[in-house]
Amino acid sequence: MPLTKLAKELRARPAALWAHLARHFLIETDHSRYTRHGDRLVGDWDIFLGIVNVEAETAVTEERLCSVLFGGSEAEIRRYDYHLTATFYIHVLRPLCWMGLLEEHRVGKGMERREFFTKTPLWHAALTLSPDEEPKAPILH
Repeated sequence: MPLTKLAKELRARPAALWAHLARHFLIETDHSRYTRHGDRLVGDWDIFLGIVNVEAETAVTEERLCSVLFGGSEAEIRRYDYHLTATFYIHVLRPLCWMGLLEEHRVGKGMERREFFTKTPLWHAALTLSPDEEPKAPILH
């Protein structure tokens, strides 16, 4: 099959190809078909990326991200609102992992399993967030 004009242009420019694919996959693709009930996630990619930029500097759970974005405590979200975390995972976290921007770390087994997310080096190389301020070092108690 012959390459399209765009494919020919992007073949020699891997960074531009990645940016094109990321924009299409993250923003233009409707991920609701991957949910059980066609769930759509209400929100904005600018806000999602801004929160993830700050929170995933160190390992962060999807419950923490949902708590910051949508309100509620992490414990309540983990216990009662798995539907929200599953929808957020499918629409935001998994695509960011697939594009190489986040890394998912799984700890534990069964009902005790937890997923933590951290930014990869590609995050800073590929994204310029506005304002792209480096998060302050986490406060350790």
